[in-house]
Amino acid sequence: MEERQRRALRRGRARLVAALRVEPLWEPLEQRGLFTRPMLEELQSAGSRGEQARQLIIDLETRGKQAFPAFLSILRDTGQGHLAEMLMQECESRPVPPQLPDLRPVELELQEANQRKDVIPHERLSIPVQAESERPRMPPVPARGSAVDKRSRDQDYEMKADPCGHCLILNNVNFCRDSGLSTREGSDIDCEKLERRFKALCFTVLTRRDLKAQEMVLELLKLSRQDHSALDCCIVVILSHGCQTSHIQFPGGVYGTDGKPIPIEKIVNYFNGSSCPSLRGKPKLFFIQACGGEQRDQGFVVDCDSPKEEALGDSLESDAIPFRVPSDNVDEPDAIASLPTPSDILVSYSTFPGFVSWREKSSGSWYVETLDSVLEQYAHSEDLLSMLVRVAHAVSARGRYKQIPGCFNFLRKKFFFVCR
Repeated sequence: MEERQRRALRRGRARLVAALRVEPLWEPLEQRGLFTRPMLEELQSAGSRGEQARQLIIDLETRGKQAFPAFLSILRDTGQGHLAEMLMQECESRPVPPQLPDLRPVELELQEANQRKDVIPHERLSIPVQAESERPRMPPVPARGSAVDKRSRDQDYEMKADPCGHCLILNNVNFCRDSGLSTREGSDIDCEKLERRFKALCFTVLTRRDLKAQEMVLELLKLSRQDHSALDCCIVVILSHGCQTSHIQFPGGVYGTDGKPIPIEKIVNYFNGSSCPSLRGKPKLFFIQACGGEQRDQGFVVDCDSPKEEALGDSLESDAIPFRVPSDNVDEPDAIASLPTPSDILVSYSTFPGFVSWREKSSGSWYVETLDSVLEQYAHSEDLLSMLVRVAHAVSARGRYKQIPGCFNFLRKKFFFVCR
């Protein structure tokens, strides 16, 4: 869906929620192929009519390029043409330019103990600055203290705890038949590699396999509600099929084995400063190995018995071109966040929105295999972002730039694993 169409839906959401009659929409939405029957049943169970309308508008953004014009047509066919016209007007209107912060001049006095001859004492400068209410609140600079592996603690995250923190791995391999999602062969190999690697990096590792969406949420909530006061870090790894979801800060979503999606943004927010106070100021790392398409396709597994050149041949070229819809394993691009984001959070994706993510039956996914190798070689000497650059370069070069890992980084300091 084009950004102007997304913007129109978001601007008109309040009016749609208030006036939309959802009952006549279910059948044409299924007939037009915008939603499947299970998806509509989930929408109908959202609660009141208003809640159903709200969720429908949110989900509509994820249904592809034809979703917006098809929805307008359905509105007209069901006697709700005035809402269609409202959305068309919103779509054609230009976005409002952002308001500049309130600037006002203030006078600063420059005083020096020993005044230079060419400077007038108490010289006044008029400098525009933001009003006090508009100024971002910066975190206090931590007090200087002992070094961590010869690195200053005011520049790096402190990693002294033993264990360093908890690591939760959610590994979804087998999906229910109604979900339309294929078995993720090779994912157990990924899981075993990361279990060994993070245990070696002094984390307590907990693995959960084949969880439904609600079960995944419960595991994540359970981890976020633990007391992390004595720990220095928290890691969440998710190995599953993926999809596009509506978001503000972190794009994408992952599926439970029942075929129900969970937005990455929702997962991350379980661990932000307000939801998990004991992790405030501490790094929260998320590693997402997930691929999926707009139509929730079965996915694509490369058989490693075939030669590498054959696996990357011209027959697979179309699957690897970004932004083509529909195509197996290709995520439709999502909007890039422009709002303030939580601090001390890093989300590393196996592929950037719009690109494929490859997985082999006998050796696991390219992303996890490369991540494990890079951590083994460089975790004792390099910070995490430098290592993720190595991962991105190796994965993209391996796939001739058909898979490019993505990273949403909001860490305030450098992060080093502790190799004891």
